[in-house]
Amino acid sequence: EVQLQASGGGLVEPGGSLRLVCTASGITFDDYAIGWFRQAPGKGRDQVAWVSSTDGSTWYAESVEGRSAISIDRRKYTVYLQISSMKPEDAAVYSCGIETFYNGPLQVLVSLGPEGVDYWGEGTQVTVSS
Repeated sequence: EVQLQASGGGLVEPGGSLRLVCTASGITFDDYAIGWFRQAPGKGRDQVAWVSSTDGSTWYAESVEGRSAISIDRRKYTVYLQISSMKPEDAAVYSCGIETFYNGPLQVLVSLGPEGVDYWGEGTQVTVSS
């Protein structure tokens, strides 16, 4: 079974940077997409970024676009999310999810939202405070 693990969360000062890591196991297929999501207390789960294993294409939410970078290491089945210029509103539990057997446009997955994710990893807490 496919399993995901998110790590790299912690305490970050406003304006600082953080790198989140999502490691996957049990992947027996070439084409998939992994996305990062975040959920603040009392709020719904929001999409942050997506990356495709097929062509390396990426998508970013407007709230993080320009200060975030998502990348994939296919050989390690690992996805990274670098966020710079952290803001208090970035504080949340960050989780990664995977869409399996997929090689299509990321915009389709964005349209589906969290409900379209096949497997989820446990979240990692990100706190932004001085």
